[in-house]
Amino acid sequence: MNPIYLDLVLNTILEQFQSEEDFYHNYLGIEAYQWQQWKEGSNNLPPEINQKIKNLFSDYEWMLSQKVIRQTFLFPEKRPTAVAEYREMKTIVAQKWIASGLGKVELIPYKNKNDEEKQDYIDLRVTIDYDSWGYNDILSFRLPARIQNQIESSQKQTALLDWVNENLTETYTSLED
Repeated sequence: MNPIYLDLVLNTILEQFQSEEDFYHNYLGIEAYQWQQWKEGSNNLPPEINQKIKNLFSDYEWMLSQKVIRQTFLFPEKRPTAVAEYREMKTIVAQKWIASGLGKVELIPYKNKNDEEKQDYIDLRVTIDYDSWGYNDILSFRLPARIQNQIESSQKQTALLDWVNENLTETYTSLED
């Protein structure tokens, strides 16, 4: 198992799920020992389970993760900061999409059974729509719910775009712990 790939997967799991256990038990439907063996690289998971893991990422996020992994092969000194670099690159790309006028920004209601966590986080999505079904590029960001108050001070799309331009990188990349 490539350790950078594993770090990126674990980071994404913790963004999208309450815990790693919630992910492998409820989402993947596997036992702790199977998950642990997969993480250690001592056992493969069935293709449909591997696809579920890959589906943690949008197509664009998957491509970006593969670029980060490749960079760590070329530049071993980047290995300790690979997850931070991935997160930062997501924000840079999102801001470029928005600046170009192609990116659409939206707040997505958080879907989790736990109401307390629902109040703690919001999901922000930046999308480029190519007017062809299934070919949109998507970047998703799970952010603290407190930022919603900053954005909602003005209900206009401009306020959301301004917030993304001014605060996305700092807010998203500071959530690494």
